[in-house]
Amino acid sequence: MSQDNIITKGSYVRIEKVILQASERTAKIPDETKATPFKMWTKGFLQEDAKIGEQVTIITKSNRKDTGTLVEVNPSYTLGYGNYLPEMTEIDMIIKEERYGK
Repeated sequence: MSQDNIITKGSYVRIEKVILQASERTAKIPDETKATPFKMWTKGFLQEDAKIGEQVTIITKSNRKDTGTLVEVNPSYTLGYGNYLPEMTEIDMIIKEERYGK
């Protein structure tokens, strides 16, 4: 990325696309969920120079073409299972004790 915040063609990026506007979502979901658009994020290789916030085209690693709003350059993989819960350790110890004894 250069000083003028242009992300160059070929950069690995993440785009965001609205699949359903809030008004298009089903009534069978919680109110908080109904109030927000249904979005998807896709990673791929930028097909033109662009800036964050612009509409762009990408090619994914599976060679699929997609378009959306550019939101991130060089996105990382962040996967988590939430915060540590002491109760889960207690449950694990109880299960092990029941299975294998003390």
